[in-house]
This record gives sequence, structure tokens and C-alpha cells, in this order.
Amino acid sequence: MIRILLVDDHEVVRTGVKSILSTIKSCEVCGEAENGQEAIEKTLQLKPDLVLMDISMPKVNGLEATKLIRKMRPITKIIILSMHDSPQIANEAKLSGADAYLTKTSLSGQLEFVITDVCNL
Repeated sequence: MIRILLVDDHEVVRTGVKSILSTIKSCEVCGEAENGQEAIEKTLQLKPDLVLMDISMPKVNGLEATKLIRKMRPITKIIILSMHDSPQIANEAKLSGADAYLTKTSLSGQLEFVITDVCNL
């Protein structure tokens, strides 16, 4: 079972992604966070296998949170979920330490594939 921390500042997005994840038998949401600072804290507390992280969030953005999580818990996989369909931002996500980058517009169709690929299932 892949334990996932879901991070987005919009509750409606978290609810939608959580609904999609509930259809994937190998996944369970172990926690949620609404900003990057909370994502860092909950990653250290919950020790998820995977963090699904938005970029544009208050307090600490997703790219900075990714860098910090990568340093503090390198075993945790990170997939950036973003509304930005930009090769430059996708590259910034990779440079921050993300294992994958996925746009929210392609979320439902590709999420299971990207999760299983990143987690080597």
C-alpha cells in the first residue's frame, strides 16, 4: 500500500484528488496539508511513501517544500501537481527534487500511471 500525503491549499482540489486516489487499490491518503510548511511537518510526522504537492501555496511554496522534504526525508517520493502547463516550471520542479510533474488538467487520466512509475510498482 502506498501511503500518500496530499498537499494543496484548496480544499476542493484535495477532495477531488482524494476521490480519484480512492479508486486506486494500491493507494491510501494518510494525511492532508494546506501549505508547504504543513507539508514539511506532516511528512516528518507521518512518513508517507509519496507526497502529492501543489506549487502555489501560502507560507512555503511547493518547490521550496520539495527541496526541504528531499533533504530531510530523501526516501519519500514527491510528485508535483500544478495548474501550470509549462516546461520551465516542470524543469524547476525536477531541479527542486521532485520525482515527477503532473498538470492538474491531466490528473485523472495519468495519476495512477505516474504514481506506480515513481513508486516502482
